[in-house]
Amino acid sequence: MTELIACLGAGKGTWNEVAKLISAESWSNIFLITNDFGKENFAQKFPTVKAAFVVVDDFAPPQQLAEAIKKGLFGKIADTEVAVNMSSGSGNVHMALITALLQLGLGIRFVVPSEAGAKEL
Repeated sequence: MTELIACLGAGKGTWNEVAKLISAESWSNIFLITNDFGKENFAQKFPTVKAAFVVVDDFAPPQQLAEAIKKGLFGKIADTEVAVNMSSGSGNVHMALITALLQLGLGIRFVVPSEAGAKEL
């Protein structure tokens, strides 16, 4: 099974899409890249979602964000590629996530929720 990594921004408007994607498939692991606000409030709004949170300071420079994401994911990804969704979050976090995943040697497939489950772009 594929592991899902999704950005989770502070704006609640995109959280429903992330939650829909999470429930669209049987992911082997789910990692949400977010800040303290996202970790606390997403878990309250969607208590049945079982995900690991990689908490970052989303105002940090992209280089620091990439290092924090790498540190948070290092040794936790079992496969050589992951499914990625960036429908939520900021551009700096998106750049840092892609950088971290590539530096970890992982292939990426961008996914979005669809009526038939997760759809690869």
